[in-house]
Amino acid sequence: MSTTLIHTRRVFQLAARRSRVSNIDVDASLQSTLRRGKERLIILGSGWGGYNVLRGIDKKRWDVLVISPNTYFNFTPLLAGTAVGTLEFRCAVEPVRRYCPQVTYYQAWCDEIDFARKQIKCMPATRPVSAEPTGDPESLHHQTGPPFTLRYDKLIIAVGAYSQTFNIPGVKEHAHFLKDVKDARRIRGRILECFEQSSLPSLSDIDRRNLLNFCIVGGGPTGIEFAAELHDLIHTDMSRHYPALARLSKITVYDVAPSILGSFDTSLRQYTENTLSREGISILTNHHVERVEKGHMIVKEKGEVPFGLLVWSTGLSPNPLVNATKEIKKDPKRKSLVANNHLNVIMEDGTAHPDVWAIGDAVRLEQGPLPATAQVANQMAKYIVKKLNALVKDQPHSEPFEFKNQGSLAYIGDWKAIYGRPSADESKEGVKETGRRAWLLWRSAYFTMTLSLRNKILVPTYWFMNWIFGRDLTRF
Repeated sequence: MSTTLIHTRRVFQLAARRSRVSNIDVDASLQSTLRRGKERLIILGSGWGGYNVLRGIDKKRWDVLVISPNTYFNFTPLLAGTAVGTLEFRCAVEPVRRYCPQVTYYQAWCDEIDFARKQIKCMPATRPVSAEPTGDPESLHHQTGPPFTLRYDKLIIAVGAYSQTFNIPGVKEHAHFLKDVKDARRIRGRILECFEQSSLPSLSDIDRRNLLNFCIVGGGPTGIEFAAELHDLIHTDMSRHYPALARLSKITVYDVAPSILGSFDTSLRQYTENTLSREGISILTNHHVERVEKGHMIVKEKGEVPFGLLVWSTGLSPNPLVNATKEIKKDPKRKSLVANNHLNVIMEDGTAHPDVWAIGDAVRLEQGPLPATAQVANQMAKYIVKKLNALVKDQPHSEPFEFKNQGSLAYIGDWKAIYGRPSADESKEGVKETGRRAWLLWRSAYFTMTLSLRNKILVPTYWFMNWIFGRDLTRF
């Protein structure tokens, strides 16, 4: 063997050993030799913002790298349906690796951004073999391998937000959230578990009522849609398979606000409250949860409230990366990153960073806040795609971002929904639809928004199958 080959072999062996040290610089290894001549675009997050940038960006002109703790995109409007078996879980997800090897993907969290050196520090989000799965998305930070750093030329922060708990004791330990397909799977298992436990002969009727008391905290679209989907499940499939237990079940929605669905028109809110009340769903507004314990919560206005399942849907809190980032200006109320009307982040010195953008729930625009909805994140992503694809071609793109409100939809049960879209002219009333027509609009809108051809086939197929044969009540 020649001296040159021996030397080369030793260099590779040394590089392999160095890759196992506590702080790996990925740019010093394989990635530095790939896609030379292209600028590197790093996308943090695979939600509505990050995934739609990934879909639309020109992958032939950009060296695209995605960092996300999830290997998939959550189609969040369908999560409530998957939580009760109306749809199967894979109908509500799209894999990030569909675009590999055109792009590079790492399942990891970004913990730190060095704006001066244009580097990010990441922590793997893969669970070791010995670790047990938990419901806490941050728990893997303490169970993963060594951190690594990556260089970027352009950076998009689309990390989203976490569920807001307002630091109420016991919420993280005893409540279920509904922001991820894994949350939907846990909720679905718990619903079926409540009915199976209640069917045991050793329980009293009081114990059964407590187990079949389903509580939802938060009267926004997510909470209301889940309450409606759960009502459909209980009054169709559960009534057929557990007739005695279905009569003992109860659904209650709690909210601190004076009314539910605060982002909708007053008449639509009233229609929803009347419809849900007629279906037996209790709406308790101006109610405050003080703490949550195993099997019950303490409500200021009612005292101790037992439950079999508690779903918590009270808004959003900042992502840990947003909290940890000190160099960017933040909104004093929401603690979100502040960006200008071109979505460039505003640094603490008041200047806009030309190479860093923030989109989705992680950002608040300088000119005013926008709703924390998938619609906003989707439009921001499309704007960024257009801007970056023009930038890489040396074409000017100076138009500011402008949100165009296409209206809001919410399913309220029994083949009914509500739809509202404000008018561009404030002196005129906006568009409003209720009942079956709104339900048809709701279903058609979400069907057309599903991203892949596979899910465009799966979603209506499962809707049709469950309408004919009922939901699958198997628990495994």
